[in-house]
Amino acid sequence: MVKEAKAMAYVNMYGVLATLENLCEIDEQAKSVCASLKKPVSLCFDVTGGPCCTFHFTKDGCKMSEGSYGCTCKMNFSSPEKFNALIDNSKPGMPVKNAPQVLAFLLGPFTKLTNRLTQLLMPNEEDLKNRAFFEESTILTFYTISGALSALANSDSISKQSALYTVDGDVQMGITDVCYATLRIRDHHFETIKEKPDTPRAIMEFKTIDLAYGLFTGTASTMAELCAGNIYMAGMISMVDNINRILDRVAVYLG
Repeated sequence: MVKEAKAMAYVNMYGVLATLENLCEIDEQAKSVCASLKKPVSLCFDVTGGPCCTFHFTKDGCKMSEGSYGCTCKMNFSSPEKFNALIDNSKPGMPVKNAPQVLAFLLGPFTKLTNRLTQLLMPNEEDLKNRAFFEESTILTFYTISGALSALANSDSISKQSALYTVDGDVQMGITDVCYATLRIRDHHFETIKEKPDTPRAIMEFKTIDLAYGLFTGTASTMAELCAGNIYMAGMISMVDNINRILDRVAVYLG
């Protein structure tokens, strides 16, 4: 299955790197990295022909915003492929604002945070034997998938077909009593909001963290778990059907 470089750049920005927000909120190692910052840093990644977002790091954590507003340092990438190389091979782009701070932050705190994120999103079997690690890894994977869903719905040529058939409204995704996200659909454009919607038009919810892990890794059968009542779906089911088609593409990009 073909991955499109531009769509991959959006997945890397809105799926993978956006999960730094959640990492800094729930992971003790990441919290200590943020706590050690001498002053706030707002790092912008601007991709020609692709996404542009700023990551605001403070002692309290990380928040991502669209665009370059408020950035204290900035790195440009001449193409989606160049940005994907940052994620895949740690190849930096071109610092264009406050270069010394860009490089110092990128090689120091940012690398520590992304290394920890990689450990949690791509765990080995030994790490997963630790229950706390297992749960944190699954929660962060949920948020990465949630962000990647909207990224692909808006940028991947195959996923956009499913988005085209999706009606307006909020879809609630979640692991029951653990974590939730809203997929907000307006005029076939998707946005991921990392909290429960007030009035969801459709719901897709997994009963337990263990079930979510099984579905994310392909070791659990979606159909069997649906029949067993462990996956709860309600509301406008056509919305969930289209999201499930996009989830197949998420598996291709994040696999």
